[in-house]
Amino acid sequence: MSSLDTRPEFTPSSYQIGHFLSPENVSRLENIMYPQNAPEGSHVFWEGDKAEKLFYIRKGQVKITKSTEDGKELILNILQKGDFFGEFGGYGDMHYGYNGEAIKDSVIGVVQQKDLEILIYQHGDFAVEFMKWMGLMQRTTQSKFRDLMLFGKTGALASTLIRLTNTCGEKNEDGSIKLAIKLTNTDLANMIGTTRESVNRLLSTYKEEGVISYEQGQIVIHDLLYLKSIVNCPNCPPEICRI
Repeated sequence: MSSLDTRPEFTPSSYQIGHFLSPENVSRLENIMYPQNAPEGSHVFWEGDKAEKLFYIRKGQVKITKSTEDGKELILNILQKGDFFGEFGGYGDMHYGYNGEAIKDSVIGVVQQKDLEILIYQHGDFAVEFMKWMGLMQRTTQSKFRDLMLFGKTGALASTLIRLTNTCGEKNEDGSIKLAIKLTNTDLANMIGTTRESVNRLLSTYKEEGVISYEQGQIVIHDLLYLKSIVNCPNCPPEICRI
């Protein structure tokens, strides 16, 4: 059992697991966690490792990446404080199909998969709440595929910027939204599977048209409606439209 000073602080964000669990079930999940420090640049797990654990971000940020055959890195997710992640629900021995790397100094709550399975077997209410959260994660993935498949690289970049505003955006007094994370053009290219040069051109166009600007190396979105028009945005709720 975790001591009180090491228990994760579950946040109420509507897309995170703490929003789906009752206070009693939050406590049950906390009780099977143990803390692990993950300094910036360290790996929480590697692609190919045996998937025996799940992870909850108490502090920091973790990026989920996939390595391609030619050595390139695709960024699948950028996870924030309050996110719960890992491989769960497969058959037989499972292995991580991606890497998890801390991009800030992080504190991770670690859950052994076997302990989570016991919790699900013993408490039906926890199982139902956990399934609802997993269903939301599936809808989020499907939404990403929609934008990536239907609207090409231009749509993929617009979609990514929209999702970043919902995930880590901070609203300014003038209505613009500043992304509270520093991303290079290479990072953005890796998130949508294109070249840095393509992202450079698109962002330069957005800047010239007043859609975005930069503030201390961070992107500021001035015209969110323009970006939404590129992907015929169906206005999914923020808990689905996220990175």
